[in-house]
Amino acid sequence: MNLSKQSNLGKPKKISDFDDREAITEFLSKNEGKRVVVVQGLGFVGAVMALVCANGVSEEYAVIGVDLPDEKNFLKIKSINDGVFPLNADDPKIYEFYNNSLEKGNLLATYDPLAYGFADVIVVDVNLDVEKVSSSTGNLKNFDVDLDNFKNAIKTIGTYCHENVLVLVETTVPPGTCEKIVKPIIDKELSERGLKVDRYKLGHSYERVMPGPEYINSIREFPRVYSGINDSSADATEAFLKTIINTETCALTRLENTTATEMAKVLENSYRATNIAFAVEWSRYAEEAGVDLYDIVNAIRVRKTHANLMYPGIGVGGYCLTKDPLLASWSRKEFFDSDSDLDMSINSVSVNDQMPVFAFNRLVQVFGSLQGKRVVILGVSYRGDVGDTRFSPVEVFVNLIQKEDALMRFHDPYVSNWEEQDCEVESDLSLVLDFNPEIIVFSAGHSLYKKDETIEALFSLSEVKIFDAIGTLNKEQILTLGSKHKVSVLGCGDENINFCNK
Repeated sequence: MNLSKQSNLGKPKKISDFDDREAITEFLSKNEGKRVVVVQGLGFVGAVMALVCANGVSEEYAVIGVDLPDEKNFLKIKSINDGVFPLNADDPKIYEFYNNSLEKGNLLATYDPLAYGFADVIVVDVNLDVEKVSSSTGNLKNFDVDLDNFKNAIKTIGTYCHENVLVLVETTVPPGTCEKIVKPIIDKELSERGLKVDRYKLGHSYERVMPGPEYINSIREFPRVYSGINDSSADATEAFLKTIINTETCALTRLENTTATEMAKVLENSYRATNIAFAVEWSRYAEEAGVDLYDIVNAIRVRKTHANLMYPGIGVGGYCLTKDPLLASWSRKEFFDSDSDLDMSINSVSVNDQMPVFAFNRLVQVFGSLQGKRVVILGVSYRGDVGDTRFSPVEVFVNLIQKEDALMRFHDPYVSNWEEQDCEVESDLSLVLDFNPEIIVFSAGHSLYKKDETIEALFSLSEVKIFDAIGTLNKEQILTLGSKHKVSVLGCGDENINFCNK
């Protein structure tokens, strides 16, 4: 993109206090002739989306990632620019794509909103949180959606962008947000700068991000749903996506408008959250009845119509399933004047929020008082083979154990510092096992925990109590460990576990 384009942007209402102009100018000079993609937000989606754009399928872009100027983001931005990608996940493509972008010199991270002024495409990947009020048992009592930070992010785009830009919203938002929130804000900001409001394009296309071994592929090669605020916006969105998505392996599906694609995302996640909540209820029943729910689910999954029936577990975490069903219900009442909630969707979140409490109660029921006991937690992230602790159900579970005055150690191969708990996490399994634990809890499904060497290490310990809260162990491993230790599996009646030392 030609740097002279900046002179035609119109005057921003406020100049940023954080000036990274020199770095941006130098970067764009080195990438002269390339179209510019700016990714707003460098979290677990935005950072990897920036890599995907920097390694486009049919076009080589100059990609700038922008995040807010706070201490945490300064470190993240510096890390990206200094040659160390800040996310830890079990996907070699992340590091392959990152190294490719370093070699090409087409990826820059910054905190300066000036970058938006040079963008041909702006991809919005910022957080949008739900404020939940829950009881001590995890039961959801009330919730609200605060759009202020999201609105500020969109306002910043409107303050700096040029009038021919494509703004592609990927943030999961309440249905109706692009039409009722994003477009009015951008229109207002452009108008106040004396720019046309009928030239920019506004699209919506949500991610189906799966952190883990398929991190990159979940963005680049999974089916995509997209739309635009009008036909020309939808066309522009489709054209852009075809340059970064491998359409030979995945379909692009256009829906009629942005509200439809916004609804599609929250409907997908509401369905999955409800499926999980359904399994929670049945896991309790299975334990009471003394049967193995894992065996039952495996038998049912043979039928194609039931292949996605969920297993029980310690709880739901991450950024989507913990809140997306609530976005839908909030939107229904706030944007579309309904008197009704989406009760089943709300209830699924409430049930899932209580799962860590149920897992804790089961632990105490089976193994007795935890007071003064040495407890090792294997896995603090919300999902296997990722280092994402956002809204991890393990946090609630751990808080309950800490209230019992237990002595705790944490292990996770992908997390070195547990930000939400403000504590260090050990990456060397042998060191936490040297703690001489009395109770060991499997709380995240990392591949490491399923390996033979892990089972051998656990078997070599003096007698311990093992609680598998996530269904990590297979039947053979359970029998092996159960021949020496006391083993309990959430969702499996104790009569099915070989308690040789019971």
